[in-house]
Amino acid sequence: MRLPLFFTALLAAGQLSAQPAVEGRWTLVIHGGAGVIERDRLTAEEDSAIRAALAEALETGSAILREGGASLDAIEATIRVLEDDPNFNAGRGAVFTYDGTIEHDASIMDGATRSAGAATGTSNTRHPVTLARRVMENSPHVFLSGSGADAFSIEQGLEQVENSWFETDRRRGQLEEFLARQADDVSAYDIDLKYGTVGAVAVDIAGNVAAATSTGGMTGKRWGRIGDSPVIGAGTYADNRSCAVSATGSGEYFIRVGVAHEICAQIRFRFEQRLAEARASVPVDEEGVPEFYVHASEFGLQADEIQEIADSVIAEMAALGGSGGVIVTTPWGIGTYSFNTPGMYRGMASSEGGASVAIYGDED
Repeated sequence: MRLPLFFTALLAAGQLSAQPAVEGRWTLVIHGGAGVIERDRLTAEEDSAIRAALAEALETGSAILREGGASLDAIEATIRVLEDDPNFNAGRGAVFTYDGTIEHDASIMDGATRSAGAATGTSNTRHPVTLARRVMENSPHVFLSGSGADAFSIEQGLEQVENSWFETDRRRGQLEEFLARQADDVSAYDIDLKYGTVGAVAVDIAGNVAAATSTGGMTGKRWGRIGDSPVIGAGTYADNRSCAVSATGSGEYFIRVGVAHEICAQIRFRFEQRLAEARASVPVDEEGVPEFYVHASEFGLQADEIQEIADSVIAEMAALGGSGGVIVTTPWGIGTYSFNTPGMYRGMASSEGGASVAIYGDED
């Protein structure tokens, strides 16, 4: 297989850089949900409001990374902004359950240590992503649920609000439409795919990646249904050896494929293969001593390879019947999206290329 072009050039020159190829580079990628998001479904005012909200969240996290802050701090701050914005299905503005309540799920993961925290079915924590981080850092566990997660949140001194604080008229209307359409169907499902889950992934200037996801789940969910968003490896995963991923979409399928972990695993295996090939190609002298040494920090996978892997895992999930998307960033500073729905609320910023937000599938 062909080695990465910049490594090939260094090899031809008989030298390798002693420094990581992307030292000091940071990247932040965000999403606000994927689904049936088309131009004729949004008014001009809604389109403008969503873009403004994405831009505000993106700048919140970028400001932290720009000043040398940690990726974990950046993604938590980013998602807190989105959790407070009623345009998204997380925090305030989350969808209603079948019983007319609002329940939140969230998770977070540190790629440097592979520590993780998650909470599901919470009712009163204003910022579920912060609760997930407290589970990771201040408890011996990874995953808390329901009343136990609520109790832990109170013990941690996190801001509590009435469940009604999260409600919006738009989401109430969606529940009423849902119930009217499928009132007698115990397998009722949100066929319009009103997801709106939010997520963020980042790499900081130290090369540490992190990922987090927050959601209200699916309109009309029943029986304590849990989707992929709080499930480490399905909706969220981060590993400094490969990447950070946050997902949004039909959670049952993301769980079955283990989408977030699968993308990270394939990137890691591909990178390790490239590294082994590079080391095997180093010339040796008559005594078998290498003329130089190849270190893992000296190269990484190319952007097109990251995109190929993300696209292939989304395609695998789609082949089972699922839809949605992911955001990805790597320790080498590459950020990307992959989705198989008409649109995905999304944004990206980096130390290299400024910032941009998008909604529809045909936008760059």
